[in-house]
Amino acid sequence: MSKNSAFILVVCVAALVSVGLVMLFSTSAYAHDAHGDAYYFLKRQGAWLVIGVFACAAAALIDYHLWAKLWLPLFLLAAVLLGLCFVHHVGLRLNGSSRWVKFGPVVFQPSELGKLAAIVALAWWFTHYEQRSSQFLHGFVLPMMLIGVLMLLIVREEDLGTTMLIGATMVAVMFVAGSSPLYMALLAVAGIIGILFIATHMNERMARLVAFLNLEQHKEGAGLQQWEALKAFGSGGIYGLGLGESREKMHYLPYAHTDFIFPIVGEEMGLRVTLLIVSAFLLVTFCGVLIALQSKDRFGLLLGFGLVINIALQACVNIGMTTALLPNKGMPLPFISSGGSNLCLCLLFVGVLLNIYRQGNPLATGQVAHAARLRSRPTPRM
Repeated sequence: MSKNSAFILVVCVAALVSVGLVMLFSTSAYAHDAHGDAYYFLKRQGAWLVIGVFACAAAALIDYHLWAKLWLPLFLLAAVLLGLCFVHHVGLRLNGSSRWVKFGPVVFQPSELGKLAAIVALAWWFTHYEQRSSQFLHGFVLPMMLIGVLMLLIVREEDLGTTMLIGATMVAVMFVAGSSPLYMALLAVAGIIGILFIATHMNERMARLVAFLNLEQHKEGAGLQQWEALKAFGSGGIYGLGLGESREKMHYLPYAHTDFIFPIVGEEMGLRVTLLIVSAFLLVTFCGVLIALQSKDRFGLLLGFGLVINIALQACVNIGMTTALLPNKGMPLPFISSGGSNLCLCLLFVGVLLNIYRQGNPLATGQVAHAARLRSRPTPRM
């Protein structure tokens, strides 16, 4: 399995991206913001896919140790772009949140770059301070303060989902790096309390929490999306209604092409395909962890683990949200949902994982052949 982890990873990602394009072809025509073009979101996703494939290929070829050298410029760039979200004429406020920046025709979410910056910074930190990873100051307080800068900027955008995602990724990387489990438990509890405190002071987030606790009672208000999503899954059953036959996407389920595309997959293709998608994400996670474990150094281990855990957590949150197992929180399904910034970044993550595999796996680096040549040489007589 470990020898084929990169191949399985690429196959699963390609399958997920293909499903995403097919479902965008099916749903984007009914999107309310399609600008009069039935294929607007499909074309845009295709353009971002091309960029993402090039980013993936470049990351697979470039030595992943370069990220360690660039961690500070990357971190500062992410912080500056996050700050630009609040600058007039540059920042773009949509759906009540200031999460986007616009440079000419290009619109993207700086928080996506913030995910990468946080993971690279954590991997560098715990590699540089390996001997102090279990200490309270260098293994807990200082890295938490470092990543907290990005998290504060993102939570200021009213993006609690990405803030929680980066926080959960930080806890996972710190745990693998050797931080005290007691510190991790305290951090997790403090993070949950903090997020709940902030959410209860935002009317929209509070309404979503209340709707989650009693979905049927709020099915025409804050719980509309999750209620319609459950109806989509129920209508699809095991075999689905057929590709293109969804009824929920016809303006019943808001944002069916973005955060709530998974229920449309269930409605049109049935339980069989949704389970295959879940299985694909499990394989991506498993193969990514194997690749990280095969890394030849600590930085590759922490970097690879952080990247794959970030993808896995996004998938878990989206699937849990659309099946009403978690409160409604806008977060795309990696590789499938419409969203160019997220697609490009996830493909970049995959490219970095492939480079870690190339350098850590003997079959990919030629070490096995070299070892075989050494063994074939005659042993000198004493």
